[in-house]
Amino acid sequence: MADQAVGIPIVKEGLPFVGGLGGAALLFGLAGWIIPAGVVGGFMLFTAWFFRNPRRVIPQEPNVVVASGDGKVIAIEEEFEPRYLKEKSIRLTVFLNVFDVHVNRMPCAGTVEGISYQPGQFLVASKPEATLRNEQNAVMLKAESGAKVLCVQVAGLIARRIVCWVRQGERVQRGERFGLIRFGSRMDTFLPLGSKIRVAVGDRVKGGETIVGELR
Repeated sequence: MADQAVGIPIVKEGLPFVGGLGGAALLFGLAGWIIPAGVVGGFMLFTAWFFRNPRRVIPQEPNVVVASGDGKVIAIEEEFEPRYLKEKSIRLTVFLNVFDVHVNRMPCAGTVEGISYQPGQFLVASKPEATLRNEQNAVMLKAESGAKVLCVQVAGLIARRIVCWVRQGERVQRGERFGLIRFGSRMDTFLPLGSKIRVAVGDRVKGGETIVGELR
């Protein structure tokens, strides 16, 4: 079920990492190994921060599309999407570095029509070839207007786990949390041709909060 992480400051997938590092730091401290305890404690704090799960103010304007993830817009391209949509669309790509929030959010309200996981490589997520070659998970949405919107979680150079909480047939809301990518990645959102884009390459966006486009 989507949005299962509501109200939790750290997503549950991060708790084992934070707990393990915290336990190790405690053991080092009890043993009197102050420097190792400090180093491991620092890693624990960074890991807790990486898996943070902040609340967002979701825009309520009709037909708008919000960013699927936090990060920098690195591409806005019209191209043929060959695997799922099988038609020409607008691809909007957001690159998430290790300092960005990595909880992914639904770009619009609608119904999940399909989910497809693709194993693959772990190229640097900002490279154009990562679109087709990297490990990824695609979520196909049918928006309330009937438009098809494709949201793709793409693993990056050091990302080794894609998490998706939604299921086919599920109704979702705009800005709803639906997944997570660990440690550096990107989000591709494919919108129908004719959609109005409201961001530009180089803009910083917040998942679930920044309006990136408008369905026509």
